[in-house]
Amino acid sequence: MVGTSAAMADSEADYQRLGLSRTSIEPWEDGARTDNSAGTYEWWYFDAHLADGAKLVLVFANKDITDPKQPLTPQLRLNLDLADGRHFEKIGPYPAGEWSSAEDHCDVRVGENRFTGDLHHYRIEVRVEGISVQVTLDGEVPPWRPSTGYMFFGADRALEFAWLPSVPQGAVTASYTIDGERHETTGVGYHDHNWGNVALMKIVHDCYWARGQAGPYSVIASYITAAEKFEFEPIPIFMLARDNVLIGDDPANVSFEREGVYTDERTDKPVAATTRYIYRYSDERYVVTFTRNHDLSADRMIDGVKGIKRIAAKLAHFDGAYLRFVGEVEISHFRADRLLETHKDEAIWELMYFGHAMQVQQVAP
Repeated sequence: MVGTSAAMADSEADYQRLGLSRTSIEPWEDGARTDNSAGTYEWWYFDAHLADGAKLVLVFANKDITDPKQPLTPQLRLNLDLADGRHFEKIGPYPAGEWSSAEDHCDVRVGENRFTGDLHHYRIEVRVEGISVQVTLDGEVPPWRPSTGYMFFGADRALEFAWLPSVPQGAVTASYTIDGERHETTGVGYHDHNWGNVALMKIVHDCYWARGQAGPYSVIASYITAAEKFEFEPIPIFMLARDNVLIGDDPANVSFEREGVYTDERTDKPVAATTRYIYRYSDERYVVTFTRNHDLSADRMIDGVKGIKRIAAKLAHFDGAYLRFVGEVEISHFRADRLLETHKDEAIWELMYFGHAMQVQQVAP
């Protein structure tokens, strides 16, 4: 994409320079990709929908992504939502000396907590404030990345954010204990790995991200709008698999729609009640629709900033927000104008909104 200042890196020269293959993904790609120096950051993410109705998110991060200029400041995040309505959220900082991350494969440790795997089989062990979790994740959909996985920003392409969905979908076995109350279950999980060398709020205005499964289909979908200085350039990302086999991931074939846009009362951001990704090739059309039921979280990022950093953020008029939704994913397959099949299931997706609110054109239902 010559001539734009925000784009996915997808040229042959990009692949060669980054040492990547178009056809295969290697275990080292899920290993440490930064040196933890000032300006860089990375995190390893896992989430699961569990058969007992619980939803689990675990994140191992070397820094707070809102402030990558700081030195190594490890964080561990746990979100656990139970079917009975109980919600647990733990975000703990750790000393720099309690962090390690291997370079040749995923093996991340913070304190006594560990996230390790080889693109196919993963094990995660977490113990924090009365909650312990043990997870195994076995990949079903093969590792995937959008082109090189790198997004470059700026005329000199010096600013970068990268993303590797190491396990787009996998089988989970999990046990979790809350103050001595033990649960054992199975489920469906997902793992990705992200890193970069510039704070996201400096390059991204807003970003919808979702993953889900319904019937034989698995989907990863994201629509990134670059920051104003990059002319709000859109970067769509999409992967669709059927029966664990990739059937579509060309961003040129994707269109994105929003419906039911409302202003969230807590964050004052425009939020789409429905987001839709339409993937077309030849006479085939796949329509993936996420419809919100309720929020898991709607947070102003400044509320987590303390002291002098909070004052600086207010002076800079920073009003970033993070919203996480529960609802339904519907995946429909059309040939020409004929509907062949439709599948629905529960899904979770999110919106990160770093820029100031702007008017969004809706698509009428």
